[in-house]
Amino acid sequence: MSKIKIVLVVGARPNFMKSAPLMRALRARSERFETVLIHTGQHYDHKLSQLFFDELKMPKPNIYLGVGSGSHAEQTARIMTSLESELIELKPDLVVVFGDVNSTLATAVVTSKLWIKLAHVEAGLRSFDNTMPEEINRIVTDRLSDYLFVSEPSGLKNLKSEGVPDDKVFFVGNIMIDSLVYNLDVARKSDILTRLSLKPREYIAMTMHRPSNVDNPDTLKSIMEVVRKIGQRMPVIFPCHPRTQNRLNEFGLDGGDGLRIIEPLGYLDFLKLQAESRFVLTDSGGIQEETTYLKIPCITMRESTERPITSDIGTNVITGTNPDKIAAAAFDVLDGKGRQGKIPDLWDGRTAERIVELLAKHFK
Repeated sequence: MSKIKIVLVVGARPNFMKSAPLMRALRARSERFETVLIHTGQHYDHKLSQLFFDELKMPKPNIYLGVGSGSHAEQTARIMTSLESELIELKPDLVVVFGDVNSTLATAVVTSKLWIKLAHVEAGLRSFDNTMPEEINRIVTDRLSDYLFVSEPSGLKNLKSEGVPDDKVFFVGNIMIDSLVYNLDVARKSDILTRLSLKPREYIAMTMHRPSNVDNPDTLKSIMEVVRKIGQRMPVIFPCHPRTQNRLNEFGLDGGDGLRIIEPLGYLDFLKLQAESRFVLTDSGGIQEETTYLKIPCITMRESTERPITSDIGTNVITGTNPDKIAAAAFDVLDGKGRQGKIPDLWDGRTAERIVELLAKHFK
C-alpha cells in the first residue's frame, strides 16, 4: 500500500504550536503517512520562529520559502507564488493548514486552484468582525477546505449556518492544548521567574500585538496608561512583540510605574510565566485558550473573541479597549473575584491523535 503524502504548511508562531502535535502523531504512523513540512517564513525573527521550532522539538522544515514581511497583499502573494511550484512538484494527497494567519489563506487559495485536498485545523472560529484580517483568512480558508477540524462547539454552529456540509466537519478538540499538555512539565522547570526576580502569583503577565490595538496611537496610549495604573497594584510583565515595540518607540511610549517591558520569550518560558501569574492581560486568541486550560484568569483587550467558549465557561473576560472596563476587570481579579472556569470538552491533549485517526479512515 502506498503511503498518503501529507504536506503541513506553517508560517507564524501559533502555527508551530498547533502543527507540532500533528507532526508527531503522523510520524508515529510512518508506515501509513509520508509527511512534508513547509515553513513559509512569514515569521522570520529567531525568537518568533526558530526558537519555537527548537523548543517544540519540531523537525527542520523540508522546505523554507523565506517570504518575510510586507503588507497583507504582498506577503500573501509571495507565499502563493512560491508555494504553487512546490506543491506542483510534491503532488501531495492532502495539505494541512492551521489557524488564521496569511500563510493559511495563501495555501487555501493555491490548493483550490491545483485541485489538492485541504484540511483546516481550528476551523469554524468567528469573531464576526471583518475589520480583523484574521477573520477574512478564517472565512476564506473554511470555504475552500475539504476537511474542517473544529476545536469548540461554536465552530460547529458557525459552519452549519454558513452551509458547510456536515460530512466535511469534525469536532476533534483543541490542538493548541495538545502542545500545552505535552510541554507543561518541561515548562514548569523554566527558570524565567528567577531570571526576572518574580514570585508565583505576585505579578501579571501581558501580551499585545493586534494592529487594532498597537497601530492607533490614541488606543495604544490609553491601554498603556491603564496598564500602568494596574501595575501600581501588582507588577505587569510585558514580553513585547517586535512590531509592538516599534509602535511604542514611534509613539514615544515606554514602561515604568509597575509596567516592565522585556524582550520576547520562547514558548516554554512564556508558558511558565503565564501559568504562575496572577492573571494575564492579552489581545491574543491562543492565550485565551491556554489560560482557560491552566485556569488562570484572562482579560482580553478586544471587542470580540472568535473563541467564545473561553468566556462562556473558561476564565476569559472580554473588556474591549475601554480603560475603565480593563481596570475594573483587573481589580476584580486582584480582589479575589476572578472567574474560576472549567476546561472545555476534548481539550485533553489528544486532538492530533483524533485527526490522524480520521485521516487514516478517509484515505483508506
